Amino acid sequence: MTKVAVISADGRIAGHVIKELVARGYDVTGFGRRDENTTGAQTYIKKDLFDLTKADLAEFEIVVSAFGTWRPETFHLYIDVIKHLTSLLGKTDKRLVIVGGAGSLYVDPEHKTQLVDTPDFPAEFYALAKAQTDALTELRKHDDVAWTFISPAVDLQVDGKRTGEYILAGEELTLNDRGESIISYADYALAMADEIQNGDHIQERISVVRK
Repeated sequence: MTKVAVISADGRIAGHVIKELVARGYDVTGFGRRDENTTGAQTYIKKDLFDLTKADLAEFEIVVSAFGTWRPETFHLYIDVIKHLTSLLGKTDKRLVIVGGAGSLYVDPEHKTQLVDTPDFPAEFYALAKAQTDALTELRKHDDVAWTFISPAVDLQVDGKRTGEYILAGEELTLNDRGESIISYADYALAMADEIQNGDHIQERISVVRK
């Protein structure tokens, strides 16, 4: 049975990912900061992300980082998380799958302009999106890590329904047939579970949008 570690397991999106993985028969361990296991994972370990060691992750074939923060004073942690996890997983055969952001998606086929740098990008979300974009830039430096970074659609809906369908895209902002860039947490988690299962996009950033 494949063993998966989900870091920052107490969050909502992590909960959806864990639910998908457990349903597929994975042995999931959640790492979080709460006292009780409310994650749905078979095993739960209370431990801060930055206290994790190589020994903590030794038994896992796949490590999922669902780290996220909405507080501006902690946005720098996005890149710190990447640095820490790559230091633990570098030069191993373990896979690292990252919950990413949409701001780093390109809006041109030349891949010169990212969504976060477009004139109409909401100012109130700029600092968050820039931090997530910088985290991806840092991740790309690590060719000794089997990483995958999964960007959601622009409108990532917490309580959106699980349709069971999605469009798998790449580096560019992709719209569905209705001109939408939208996906629910549940369908995002479905796409992540599929990538964990298939492993088709090692050292790549991919993106997902509702079909």
